[in-house]
Amino acid sequence: MSLTIIRNATVFDGHSEDLIPDCDIVIEGDTIREVTSGRSGLTADVEIDASGKTLLPGLIDAHVHLFAAHLSMAQCAHYPMTLMTLKCLARTKNMVERGFTTVRDVGGGDFGMRQGLAEGLIPGPRAFIGGPGLTQTGGHGDHRMKTDEDLVRNRYANGHEFTHRLVDGTEQMRQVVRDELRKGADHIKLMASGGVGSPNDAIEDWQFSEAEIRTAVEEAEAKGKYVAAHTYASTAVQRAVKNGVRTVEHCNLIDRETAAVVRDCNAFVVPTLVCYEVTKIHGDKLGLTPYVMQKLDEVNEGGLRLLEHCEAEGTQMGFGTDLMGEMEYAQSMEFVIRARVQKPVDVIRSATSVNAKILKMEGKLGCIAEGALADIILVDGNPLDDIALLDGQGENIPMIMQSGKVYRNRLT
Repeated sequence: MSLTIIRNATVFDGHSEDLIPDCDIVIEGDTIREVTSGRSGLTADVEIDASGKTLLPGLIDAHVHLFAAHLSMAQCAHYPMTLMTLKCLARTKNMVERGFTTVRDVGGGDFGMRQGLAEGLIPGPRAFIGGPGLTQTGGHGDHRMKTDEDLVRNRYANGHEFTHRLVDGTEQMRQVVRDELRKGADHIKLMASGGVGSPNDAIEDWQFSEAEIRTAVEEAEAKGKYVAAHTYASTAVQRAVKNGVRTVEHCNLIDRETAAVVRDCNAFVVPTLVCYEVTKIHGDKLGLTPYVMQKLDEVNEGGLRLLEHCEAEGTQMGFGTDLMGEMEYAQSMEFVIRARVQKPVDVIRSATSVNAKILKMEGKLGCIAEGALADIILVDGNPLDDIALLDGQGENIPMIMQSGKVYRNRLT
């Protein structure tokens, strides 16, 4: 098997507080074989000189929606699945161009998209998928109009219906979770509170009974999987983690006491602050209702306090973006927003080793270490000093490697 060596690298390994200078990274196939201080004695088939660059693990976004072709997902009600899929191919390509070699889809992504990315049929990151987001009748994700009396919808009738699935009661929850796990879900997503973009529920609402949440967790854990929950306010967050949910998404409205509860439950908060900032900017132009715009103000106000509470309590924070449709361009802006409160190294840890832990891929993703998958990016300059180097569309990332294959090499 051929060897690739990246020489003279200054390395952020995904964990350490400081960069590690003058390293050689030896890659065999899709795996990092060695990380040496100084020059490796091995002979390489391919050598890449990383002098003057910072070498990082490939970035991980733990909250994306690969099939979210538009900010207003109602537009997808007019799309067959084939058209919605084609519209989303540019999104996956753009993500890996920004250095995101792995993503976790938490609402809509299915095994077909995961397999297509894994086989290289379409360019993009590797994907961990959860199938449709599960929502109760009248909850976040139930997009029916008030005049719609149909309780059962054909989930494959259009692109909009594909992304969510109605569930009511513990027995139906058990059956639906088992069904999504049968189809290969890596995790299960519950809509456990109201949301910003939904027309019929207040953001502070909590949703699903505790018994329903516990049932989902029990079935997921039986298959070695876990549950992620869409939540905003403290009540919804605490109900989720106390009943076994492993990751709580968004969480903009939690208080410090709730951050401590998440920590004590060994759960993770996955903030997604960028989606609210950029959606607020473009909301009027894209036709968002005054009610939705009001909710955007509320969560934008709470977002930085969320970071402060979690920092103060030592709560584990992953890295997510939750950008829909036209807003996807802003994915890497999350780094800059988070750095208003956190140290750059902690934000980058969130997008590497912490997210790898969320995915149950510690030691394989989100790190530069022997035995890890060779997901690697080279950055012009030092993002631990200037995290804005990770912002934009990958302009400061001349090399991207995924599973040992060079996706981009702009080095001279």
